[in-house]
Amino acid sequence: MRIEDEIKQPIFRDEYQKAHINLIYTSGWLQLRQAAMFKPFGLTLPQFNILRILRGQHPLPATVALLIERMLDKTSNASRIVDRLEEKKLVTRTVCPANRRAVDIRITKAGLDLLDHIEESHILDSSGINQLSEAEIHQLNALLDKIRTTG
Repeated sequence: MRIEDEIKQPIFRDEYQKAHINLIYTSGWLQLRQAAMFKPFGLTLPQFNILRILRGQHPLPATVALLIERMLDKTSNASRIVDRLEEKKLVTRTVCPANRRAVDIRITKAGLDLLDHIEESHILDSSGINQLSEAEIHQLNALLDKIRTTG
């Protein structure tokens, strides 16, 4: 559906304003869809993001600082998210032997299994992105990367 119809605004100052609003609206739309997708698995989008980061590090540990650096949502509280994941037995947290002030965070077998289950369910394929052709996806990625080069 066109952004004009979604937000009931038929006129924009220019195409730049329209694109800006469209990006913000679409980002929120995608986040709501993803939140609904992860709910049956007992996860939030930031929890899923941290599990994926930890799987990428596996078998090496991660620190909270590394998680914050790599998280998609920089406003999320990584320490609290790790607390929740630890309660669910999806991650472990141990004092780093080399630096007792640091904490090593690792994904558990249950965390790895949950990620496999999510991917096998193909819920990530229903985000709407798969409606784009491969050429459109390449173009979209290039344009989004270009936007971020100015900031």
